[in-house]
Amino acid sequence: MQTIPQNDRAVLRELAQRWLALAHSPENDAILRKWDALAHGRRETPTVRLLFSNFTDEVITPRMRCQSEAARSMEFGLLWGMVGRELFGDDTPILPYYDVSWNTWADPFGVKPHLARPDVASPKGFHIHPVITDLSTQLEQLKHGSFGADREATRARITLAQDVFGDLLPVRMVQGSLTAPITNPLVMLMGMENYLLAMYDTPDELHELMDTTTRLYEDYYDFLEREKLLLPARDTSFVAQESFAFNSELPTENVTSTKQLWGFLESQETTGVSPAMYGEFVWPYQDRLVRRYGLLSYGCCERVDALWEDYLSKWKNLRKLSVSPFNNEPQIGEYLRGSNVVYYSKPRAEFVTNPGPLDENALREYFKGVCKAASGCLFEMAQREVGTIFGDFERGRRYVQIAKECIEDHWQP
Repeated sequence: MQTIPQNDRAVLRELAQRWLALAHSPENDAILRKWDALAHGRRETPTVRLLFSNFTDEVITPRMRCQSEAARSMEFGLLWGMVGRELFGDDTPILPYYDVSWNTWADPFGVKPHLARPDVASPKGFHIHPVITDLSTQLEQLKHGSFGADREATRARITLAQDVFGDLLPVRMVQGSLTAPITNPLVMLMGMENYLLAMYDTPDELHELMDTTTRLYEDYYDFLEREKLLLPARDTSFVAQESFAFNSELPTENVTSTKQLWGFLESQETTGVSPAMYGEFVWPYQDRLVRRYGLLSYGCCERVDALWEDYLSKWKNLRKLSVSPFNNEPQIGEYLRGSNVVYYSKPRAEFVTNPGPLDENALREYFKGVCKAASGCLFEMAQREVGTIFGDFERGRRYVQIAKECIEDHWQP
């Protein structure tokens, strides 16, 4: 077992105690009631969170104190779970456990992308240098996907956590959402232009590749079932994109099938093609994967309004639908109103990322429109795609406060 230096151990135990304090606070009880309402289809008080995965360099790494690699990994995870509550006062739920999942993986193509990033301390963007340009001659290079599991790494992580703070935070094994990305990793290898042209230039090869990759994920799911590597997807276990597994439909123990779990799919890379082309090149393959899930979270930054009637509405296990600003938000509200599908709002980010003071009047007017669009829907608001809050934690806290006030004023159940 890895050893943790005494100073690092003290830091981790302090964090575990802070975690426990948040988990047992009256504020957390109120937050858990909100998530329970969503889980059971009750239109009560929506949840609001400010997500920070694009600016961890502002809210996590500057506050880390551990020195050893193993300790820093656990420290990062504990801080991650508390950022929303400690810094922003949002509706991040916390339970008195340290959650661990089996270390499993699936690599759809077996080829690594070539990405160029700017030479700055915390680069946000990148440029794709295509390593695949023509499927008619390079298709075979993409047929070497693989999957697997590292049980020993998982057990070592559990043993270490139990040793350091298991008396404070018991280790609990849970399952995050199953994912099966195809279009995103393919664009990372081809570039957007080559990928879109492939629909016209090499449609048969693209279909063959989509089928091959879908079968790899199906085999991966069979592997997880056969090897007994499935765990319950419950309450605060992770559901992409950056949500949680609260639900009233899936088992909380003895999971043996992927049909007892959450899944997540998206295809933002095809948001620039017609619904018919999505229906030809993406939907049939996603549909095969959706059949392997118990519940589904769908979407990233793509338009889903144009796909709803002919495609997405066919999935009866869909429970969260990403509604980004690229959509006709009132139209999505019409589609989801009164249903059991969460209107998972991802508002426009520029109000918080623009330099200078928050334009609170403009922000309130915008949130008013979002709340009206989501009225009558199960409503979860998660501000994603934020690149910076300029290191100003109070800016994030104020942003969340305004969102909650606007929901109180304008959202109707």
